[in-house]
Amino acid sequence: MLRTLAMLIRPITPKDLDALVQIAYESGPGFTSLMPDRDALSRKIDHSVESFARTVTKPRDEHYLFVLEDSTTGDIMGTTGIEAAAGVSRPLVHFRRNAVVHHAEDRQKRHTEESLTRCQHYTGCTEVCSLYLRPQFRRSNAGKLLSRVRFLFMALHPERFADTVIAEMRGVSDSSGQSPFWDWLKHHVADLDFMSATQLAGCGQSGFIEQFIPAKPLYTRQMTSEARAVIGQVHEDTRAARHMLEREGFRHRGFVDLLDGGPTLECARSDIASVRETLLASAVLRGRPQNPTDDSGETCKSAIVANTGCSEFRATVTSQVWPAPDSCDLVLEEQLARQLDLVDGSLACCLPLGQTSQQSQGRQPPRQEPATEEIRYAY
Repeated sequence: MLRTLAMLIRPITPKDLDALVQIAYESGPGFTSLMPDRDALSRKIDHSVESFARTVTKPRDEHYLFVLEDSTTGDIMGTTGIEAAAGVSRPLVHFRRNAVVHHAEDRQKRHTEESLTRCQHYTGCTEVCSLYLRPQFRRSNAGKLLSRVRFLFMALHPERFADTVIAEMRGVSDSSGQSPFWDWLKHHVADLDFMSATQLAGCGQSGFIEQFIPAKPLYTRQMTSEARAVIGQVHEDTRAARHMLEREGFRHRGFVDLLDGGPTLECARSDIASVRETLLASAVLRGRPQNPTDDSGETCKSAIVANTGCSEFRATVTSQVWPAPDSCDLVLEEQLARQLDLVDGSLACCLPLGQTSQQSQGRQPPRQEPATEEIRYAY
C-alpha cells in the first residue's frame, strides 16, 4: 500500500471503544473531554454515531467524534472531535479575567487589579475538542490532519455548527497531575486533588461547580505566584495545537478554565482559515503520475482530501491530488479514491496544507513552533 494512504480520518464506531479507553488513560489528568470511564466513553461513542446519522438544520446537542486510523495496521492513532452547541445540555462555565478599578476621592489612590469571575459566556457555541495524537503514532502531518479536518468538515456541513467556534485549551499541570492553579484554588473552594476535580467536571457534575466554585470575584493578587503565572497558559503537549489554532485565526479573549486556568480561544466560523480554504471539485480518477504538478507546473504539496459525506465521511493527507488543467476537477490516484469511497465524478473536497489565508493576506503570523513541538498535540 502507498505511504500516502497510511492515515485515514473517519467517524468513530463502537468497535473503537477499547482504543478510546486507552487514549483516555494515556492523555492523563486535565484532558476532561475524554475521561477514563468505559461506560461513559461507550455512551459518548453511541451519541457520536447518532449525531452523524441525524438530519440537521441547526446545531443542537450533536457531538461528532472522529478517529485517526493507520489503514495499514488498523491501529487507532488518535482522536478529534466537535461539539455542535456547547453548554446546552450541561453548563459551560469559565472564569472571565477582569480589570477592576478601585475608586477613591484622591485620584492618586485609585488603582486597578485583576479578578476572575465565574460566568457562562459561550453557551451555544461550537467547540472543537478531544484532540489527542498517541505518542507512538506521532509523524509528519498527523497532528495537522487531526486539527484541520474538523474545519474542513464544518465547511462541508455549515448548518450543523454555530457561528462562533471555541477551543478550551488544556492548562498547565505536571507529570504527576498537579496543577499550580488548582493547588491554590482548592484551598479556597474544595480540598480535592486535581484528578478528582477534573473527574467531577468531566463527568458533567454541574453541582460541583455550583457548590465549590464561588460566584464572587477572585483577586489574582491573592494567588501564589505559581498560580498567577499559569493563567491563560497551556500544557506543554498543547502548545503546538494552540499555535495551529492561532494561525487559523483563533484568539484568546480573556476566558480561562475553572480548574487549571487554561485559555479558551475563539473565532467566527466563517473567518477560520481552513473553512475558507476548503475547495469543492469533481473527482477525476487517474493512474498515479510520476511527478504530479499543479497548474503552475510545481510539484503538488500535501493536502487534506476527503469525500463530502457525513456518517460515511473519510479524509486523509496526501500529495497525490492535483487540479486538472483548464477545469474545476480534482485529479486523484485511483487507490486513494477507493479508500475515500470516491468514484469518477464524485464531489470531493481538498484543503491544502500550505500557508493560511491570514499569512497570505500579509498579516503577521504567530510564532512558529519548533520542529520538536510540531508532533505534540493534546487538548
